[in-house]
Amino acid sequence: MISVYCDVCRKKVDDPMTGRTFFYYASHSVCETCKDTLELQIKNQVRVKEPYATDWYEKYVDDLISKAVQKGKA
Repeated sequence: MISVYCDVCRKKVDDPMTGRTFFYYASHSVCETCKDTLELQIKNQVRVKEPYATDWYEKYVDDLISKAVQKGKA
């Protein structure tokens, strides 16, 4: 059995299934709870960002996840 730990909150993911209980973002494993929190932060920024640019989005997501991993919370 594989043990997967969330890179953000550092908790073990029980019964890991890619795309259901943990997700990969910018080469980081993220649990479902942290993913929901990060996506909410991303959604709030994308709604107010005009004009939308894909390179801005990719950089923003990478930076947000890197900061969350450093802080240890989303």
